[in-house]
Amino acid sequence: MAILNIRIIGDPVLRTVADPVTEFGPELAKLVADMTETMEDVDGAGLAAPQIGVSKRVFTYRIDGVEGHIINPVLENSDDYQPDHVEGCLSIPGLGFPVRRFRATRVTGVDMHGNPVSIDAEGMLARCFQHENDHLDGVLYTDRLEGEDRKAALRSIRNANYDSVTERTTAKRAKTVGSSFGGASFGGSGTAGSSFGNAG
Repeated sequence: MAILNIRIIGDPVLRTVADPVTEFGPELAKLVADMTETMEDVDGAGLAAPQIGVSKRVFTYRIDGVEGHIINPVLENSDDYQPDHVEGCLSIPGLGFPVRRFRATRVTGVDMHGNPVSIDAEGMLARCFQHENDHLDGVLYTDRLEGEDRKAALRSIRNANYDSVTERTTAKRAKTVGSSFGGASFGGSGTAGSSFGNAG
């Protein structure tokens, strides 16, 4: 396993719709293991493959002791919404804003071995699944903001000082990158990040 770098807003991979996974084997298993280790290293709630530079439909998650991964996820969301909750993202360090998310979601997909997975989630787990699945569609949580929150987020990101925030974050994370057994996986050039308070 290896701890990988986290792509920061502005990287084109974060705006690219990820490709479905079609090959299952050691390479995919290594990708999932590396993503899990990277997510844990930065104390993230979730991590999507594009955040480590891999344009594949894979995400890992860890919320309140519930953890795992989903490959080629499909979400079925409830019609109603949960109370807004502040989200952050490892790919947009230092910022957090309340985001509207569906109250509940059912995610279906497969695991790294191709076995079917189906999980019903509410609250923070449902929020995590929606946040991470957005990454697979090239959507960042800031895209879902409205009104003054959206203006404030865009203003912060455009602010010249925000570059120094991202540089400090990247430098701090670089101290652990490549530890364990080293190297990026699945054709990725290695970079990661997402979580509520560090969500993916």
